[in-house]
Amino acid sequence: MDGAAPPGREERPGDNPKNQVQSVAKAFAVLQAFSPGIAELTVAEVAARAGLDRGTAFRLIHTLLGLGYLRQAEGRRFRLALKCLQLGHAALAGHGLGDHALPLLQGLVPQIADAGSLGALEAGEVIYLARVEAGLDRYGVARPPGTRVGAYATALGQAILAWLPREEQVAQLEAVPRIKLSERTLTELDALLERLAAVRAQGYALSDGENAYGLCTVAAPVLGPEGTPLAGVSLTIRGGRLPAEAFAALAAPRVQTVATELAAAIRLSQGAIGVARGAR
Repeated sequence: MDGAAPPGREERPGDNPKNQVQSVAKAFAVLQAFSPGIAELTVAEVAARAGLDRGTAFRLIHTLLGLGYLRQAEGRRFRLALKCLQLGHAALAGHGLGDHALPLLQGLVPQIADAGSLGALEAGEVIYLARVEAGLDRYGVARPPGTRVGAYATALGQAILAWLPREEQVAQLEAVPRIKLSERTLTELDALLERLAAVRAQGYALSDGENAYGLCTVAAPVLGPEGTPLAGVSLTIRGGRLPAEAFAALAAPRVQTVATELAAAIRLSQGAIGVARGAR
């Protein structure tokens, strides 16, 4: 069906072309025509890159000039003005990473999973920073922000640990007692290190009943510019909803996309977005 939302995602008002103002879309197409590698453009170049006729591009450019979002460069060329930074700063600053993760997780729960989480690593534990949940009450698993769980026993923790240097992995794993939460929980150091190597190789962590009976979780790391794990994102389903392998195939691309978006937000905010830890 034309205009239908992709499978697994509820249609939003903005997805319907009837709800869109085309002149606004064209104005943003003009702004998006500029890029770090192409900082200055002529009217003709803007028109070509934005998919507009020259007359429309001319009028939009001069409207944006008047509003302060573009400025004149040499030789009848134009470039983005510093006022554009206000838009990005308003979207990014003033909130922690959890605030930015929540709407992304809400877009996946309950359509794709029964719970979605954002967490960070501290002293061998995962600290939950944000959580969206639907229908997991009967499993007795509560993970409100501030909850701490041993990283060794969670997909979320393993996704973060897997991108650390080996010596730091060992230090984090040794920082907390490792007890079996189910018969599937790995507690031996060598087995856990082997698991972390496999997680890094495949790009995500999968836990099938290791942290709690009947739950399956897929998680991916939020990586900083240098590849250091800053946090992790996970999706969880109740037992019986999907086999573990099928859920991994469905959920892994989603958590990786969310993790990539959050990593980009951290990078673009230039420090305005922090990974706040919960209190003990």
